[in-house]
Amino acid sequence: MSSNLSDLNPSGLWKNFESLCNIPHLSKKEGEIIEFMKNRGETLGLETSVDDIGNVIIRKPATPGMENKKGVILQGHLDMVPEKNSDTEHDFEKDPISAYIDGEWVTANGTTLGADNGIGVAAAMSVLESKDLVHGPIEGLFTIDEETGLVGASGLKPGLLKGDILLNLDAEGEGELYVSCAGGTFSNASFKNSEESVPANSKAYKLNLTGLKGGHSGMDLTLGGGNANKLIFRFMRYAHKNFGLRLAKVNGGSLINAIPREAFATVIVDADKASDFETSLKEYENTYKNELKSVEPDLSFTCESIDKPSSIIDADTQSRLFNAIYACPSGIIRMSNDMEGLIETSTNLSIVKSRDKTIAIQCFLRSSVDSSKDDLENMVESVFQLAGADIIFEGRFPGWKPNMDSEILKIMQNVYNKKWGKIPKIVGIHGGLECGILGSVYPHWDMISFGPTIRFPHSPDEKVNIESVEKFWDLLVETLKNIPAK
Repeated sequence: MSSNLSDLNPSGLWKNFESLCNIPHLSKKEGEIIEFMKNRGETLGLETSVDDIGNVIIRKPATPGMENKKGVILQGHLDMVPEKNSDTEHDFEKDPISAYIDGEWVTANGTTLGADNGIGVAAAMSVLESKDLVHGPIEGLFTIDEETGLVGASGLKPGLLKGDILLNLDAEGEGELYVSCAGGTFSNASFKNSEESVPANSKAYKLNLTGLKGGHSGMDLTLGGGNANKLIFRFMRYAHKNFGLRLAKVNGGSLINAIPREAFATVIVDADKASDFETSLKEYENTYKNELKSVEPDLSFTCESIDKPSSIIDADTQSRLFNAIYACPSGIIRMSNDMEGLIETSTNLSIVKSRDKTIAIQCFLRSSVDSSKDDLENMVESVFQLAGADIIFEGRFPGWKPNMDSEILKIMQNVYNKKWGKIPKIVGIHGGLECGILGSVYPHWDMISFGPTIRFPHSPDEKVNIESVEKFWDLLVETLKNIPAK
């Protein structure tokens, strides 16, 4: 195990990635990294600007003899998902990411790595820094706050960029060229509750559902892992019926764009049923392990006796909440008929948290078909309206429709085939790539997305394959050499 990332190839890219790891850059807290990127561009003597929303744009002239080539925008997002294991001490607003080499991979110590999208940003930085690469006019577009709503892309104004071809460097499968992505919507539901006194003849517990893999709330759904919110509420609903369980507070999931890995709840049960309750919880743990044994080997569902809380959620709200969470769809809704293995429509029950007499529930709805996304919104809305909750939808963003006649797609297929002797796979992604939004602002752009192999993004198991980073870089360099004339 080594932490010397700069010993890897390409060394410049890895050196830039190390620099990014040392700068806090969680979503909505990108001030320091924006300033870093601005200073880097100015230090290189390149035309550098920051737009009104915080996106950084750096322009580099063409190398001699390439001035007549179409302009290329190299695009990545500056923010990362701040996920950590519950037993990891890490402050994402202050602490650097502890990245290290683990065999064929680079990963981090108990936190997300930020390879999504740090590797893509580092690659673009390396092109901007280079003295020996051959390329036409280059614009580096580094957007902010992609992970929590594609804010930077949504705020980009027309007319700022001059190029014709967008190379989005935010894909996560080497040997794949991405030509489409899903659109999405965020739902925010809430229950208002009153407080009731804790019954005298009761015992209090903290429920701990941990050890799930989590991951990207769209793409990783095909792995078939568990959703901590769905699992803990499944048990609590059963335990309410059989042991008089009452809920005091709940804290499930942490990010709207990540499958929830952990969920915790403070509950009480009738004291004379406590032993049976504990036995039942253990049985549910075994049930979950049996159902998910091939994908969630570290699943743990435990309870611990604690002091009684000061109050509990009123019985009516609890009943409506339990039924709504149990009924709320979460996971794959429909697979694509047009592209094998691609999820068309899904929803992720991301967060359930109680605070200040309110229980907030957030879901992330995705679909590459707008009408299906609308239908899914109505489905989720119906569940929470029937349960008497308030619900709103926000942050809607468009998908990216494939263009199979794309010039840059054909160029990259040929480049890849000449270099590695095979045609790369053309795929769509069930994630919210910024291409959909950027293409709506700059509809003339010819767009493609590609990147190295990244596993378990948005989770502390995130890792990037070392060999794939080198191939990703080589493909980028060769593509820039082969950009067509204007």
